[in-house]
Amino acid sequence: MKRASINKAAVIVGASSGIGREVAKLLIADGWRLGIAARREEPLLELKAQAASGSVEVMCLDVTKPDAGERLQSLIERLGGIDLYFHASGIGKQNRVLEEDIELQTLETNALGFTRMLGVAYRYFAEKGRGHIAAITSIAGTKGLGPAPAYSATKALQATYMQALEQQAHQRNLNICFTDIRPGFVDTALLNDSFRYPMLMSPEKVAKDIVRSIYLRRHIRVIDCRYRILTFFWRLVPNWIWRRMRL
Repeated sequence: MKRASINKAAVIVGASSGIGREVAKLLIADGWRLGIAARREEPLLELKAQAASGSVEVMCLDVTKPDAGERLQSLIERLGGIDLYFHASGIGKQNRVLEEDIELQTLETNALGFTRMLGVAYRYFAEKGRGHIAAITSIAGTKGLGPAPAYSATKALQATYMQALEQQAHQRNLNICFTDIRPGFVDTALLNDSFRYPMLMSPEKVAKDIVRSIYLRRHIRVIDCRYRILTFFWRLVPNWIWRRMRL
């Protein structure tokens, strides 16, 4: 596949670990100039040290904080503008007893933080006249999952929000492309509880699929084929059966 030209720039929010970090490595290897952001600075500086001088800018940023939007705008300016915004920031935990803190923290990061960051990117690209927004949602947004209520609900919100933005951009004749990335279970720190998850994928494999999907300007990408089959059948399950299923 033909790779992107070397003069392109992107911002990745959530680049300190997991999928976001692996995507950053691939884009750096392909010659992109990157702005990488996350709450933890040290992993970002380690990633910057591995790249060519001047090709990576670093920003400490917490998507749940009110100043996160200003920090993202500042990072974009330091790069001299961007062609791609990639959102990899998110949290998720099983919460079978519905602990309040877990639910509210998940909403703050995956709903409020997500909306804040994508809003900044959308308005920037609308003013610029073109751009590409890609974000990691999840197959968990396909149905309400009892073991992780806030997580599955916020992932459904993310997918619907991206769909709405895509429709709005089309109606406004804005040249903004959207790529909704929906992975299954990935072996990252996000899955840090004691539950043994089936069909685990490596972040390196998922990152390669994501970069390929971005280059192909796909609208929705479920990773991988096993999860495409799984979610297909999930959608066919009637609600009266779904509510009785043990997950």
